Order: sequence, then structure tokens, then C-alpha cells
Amino acid sequence: MNLNTAKEVLGKEFAFTADFVNEIIRNLNLPKNARILDIGTGMGNMAIMLALNGYKVLTGEPETDDSIYAKQDWRKNADKVGVGHLIEFKNFRAENLPFGDGFCDAIFMLGSLHHIDEQHRAQVLQECIRVLKIEGVLCVFEPNQRGVEIIRQKNPSHPDGAEPANYAPALNLKLTKRNGEFFDAFIFQKI
Repeated sequence: MNLNTAKEVLGKEFAFTADFVNEIIRNLNLPKNARILDIGTGMGNMAIMLALNGYKVLTGEPETDDSIYAKQDWRKNADKVGVGHLIEFKNFRAENLPFGDGFCDAIFMLGSLHHIDEQHRAQVLQECIRVLKIEGVLCVFEPNQRGVEIIRQKNPSHPDGAEPANYAPALNLKLTKRNGEFFDAFIFQKI
């Protein structure tokens, strides 16, 4: 299924970030056999977008997370656009990933870092770096001010976006930032 059809099928919450996220994925030029981890499944938007690009994806949420973000029917959304078979779900906590060192080629987080307690964010990013292969990519999408304003129209208590760039110096990573209309992409490369 192409992206425009997927946006029509899944609606405005998927379409909100779809074009920008898709552009970033395509520009990363990951090999089609890349092992990809998506942290913070939510509605499945990130995993679905990766699968629409032909990637197999492992995605997950903490088993104990009862928030409105974590308990959504992502599988139904994935099946609606014909990519459910490319997505595997596993419960895990981002600050203690149950994967070995160098497990994956790329990690994606779409709008999930700001939902992690600030005191745990550095640890989460360190865990991501641990499970990435050398030259692996960590791509964190966070809502910018305009994005937060739009999200707060539906959910007034939604937190501000996180600033992943603040953690880059301590992690010794190469960082590229791409500004989007509603979300910004922070692309870290493990060197």
C-alpha cells in the first residue's frame, strides 16, 4: 500500500507526521534486511511507517504501562494497511532493554521520549546505544512547539516535547537534527 492510501485509511492521527517521518526513513537508506527496533508502540504509527517501507520491525511498550498511549490497538491499524505480518510486538522497558549488545541496526522513537520520566531519559538513550551496532542509527522524533500546541487541542495535559540533543555530548554520538512542521527528528549515529 502506498503512503497516501495509508493516510486515508488510518486517518489524521497517522497522517499528522506521516510525510515527515517517511522522508526521514527514506533518507536514512537503511538496508532492507536491517534489524529495527521501535520503542513506544502507541497506535503503531512508527512501526507501520517502517513496515510500509518494507522493513520488519520489533516494537514494544512496558507491560505495566496503562496510559492511553500504550494500550492502543496498533495491530488493527497495521492490519488495515496490510503490514501486520511485518511487525512483532514484545513487552519491554526502554531503560532496561532485553536485547544483547549490538542487537539492531536502527532504533526509532516517535513521540515517546517525552513520556519517559526525565530522570530515566539518559539511561534510555544509553540503553539504545548499547543495543545498536556500530554505525547504527537512533532516530528520535519529538513534537516541537507547534506540534505540542496541536496535540494539546485534544489532550490539554500533554507534556512538552523532550530535547534529545541535550543528551548527545554525554553519549559521544554524531547528531543531525531535521526540523519538521510538527515534529523534529534527532538522528544519532553510533561511531
